Amino acid sequence: MNERASAPIPSGASEPKSRISDFPGGLRVRATWGSSGQAAAVFALSEVGATLVDHGALGAGAEGDPDRLCRMELRVETPGGAWAVRLATVIYDEPRAIHWDDAQLFVVGYGFTVYAFGARTGALAWSHQTGTPVVELIASPRFGHVIVQSEVETWAIRGDGEVRWRLAHSDVVGAAELIGGRLIVTSINGDVQAIDPDTGKQGS
Repeated sequence: MNERASAPIPSGASEPKSRISDFPGGLRVRATWGSSGQAAAVFALSEVGATLVDHGALGAGAEGDPDRLCRMELRVETPGGAWAVRLATVIYDEPRAIHWDDAQLFVVGYGFTVYAFGARTGALAWSHQTGTPVVELIASPRFGHVIVQSEVETWAIRGDGEVRWRLAHSDVVGAAELIGGRLIVTSINGDVQAIDPDTGKQGS
């Protein structure tokens, strides 16, 4: 597997927004999302022929009815069939996704939550609350976890959902990428950190 970073879905289209993307392993993914109160419009674009599970309560938390919040529907077509999930978040956010083929997981960052689904089945393997919006998702065969970069923390999460390491940042992070075997994290003020993606240790 090549090193992969998550694929953002750019803004600019009228609400609700929708995009179709192809991922390794023969996955074709359609993501549709909207602002708070637009659940009906988002779900009106649903396609038949896929097992559908609503995980909206995970993203809604104590906020109550997920359909009053920002909603997203994800439909994944695989060589063996299709599955679909619905998610919710308390803030408007553009979803990010990555196919972590070493763990056979399809990982999605939406709002303050990261979800890991079985790539072929859509079964929820685990979810993780980040506390701040997800900036980037990164996976590589060089390490046995997925890197979740939020605005103020970097998380390394294993395939079973356990946190391998966590690193807090003093400034808001705007970008993260693998360069030369190092995780390069850049703050919105332009400060740069080089991190060992395997251990979380900082260094030049």
